[in-house]
Amino acid sequence: MPSPSLLLRALHADITTLDCDAIVNAANSSLLGGGGVDGAIHRAAGPALREACRALNGCRTGEAKLTPGFRLPARYVIHTVGPIWRGGRQDEATLLAACYRNSLELARQHDLRTLAFPCISTGVYGFPAHLATPIALRTVREHGAGFDEITFCCFSTADLRLYEAALAGTK
Repeated sequence: MPSPSLLLRALHADITTLDCDAIVNAANSSLLGGGGVDGAIHRAAGPALREACRALNGCRTGEAKLTPGFRLPARYVIHTVGPIWRGGRQDEATLLAACYRNSLELARQHDLRTLAFPCISTGVYGFPAHLATPIALRTVREHGAGFDEITFCCFSTADLRLYEAALAGTK
């Protein structure tokens, strides 16, 4: 369980505008930019982010890698590759939990205290948001010890409602 001082919150915002130690990027395996939140982060951070990502030589599903935030308000970007939804029969839930767990561990290794997560894999990767939300919250609650604040930054109001209900303890 996280420490009692850990603040978990959900908000509807553009993750590229958040001032925190690190934002998490729902990246593709190349880490070189793409659509959705990945493309938005790359555009906002500027071309230096692409060059830093190129040096990382990609990332496997469930893993996490760190770069500076460059032109972002966040000091760092943690890139993680979520699973593509294949009906739940390809260990997608375990891989999604690994994204959150490995991002938290990487942040801990770099003494980061405030993080913002997008809704990993729920966009073009097709993971149903109503299944992804409890996985995200459970993993952060289990592995969030030592952090001050973890934000779930939702792109849509529908996702925000899911997170707010889950944080309030309802479904």
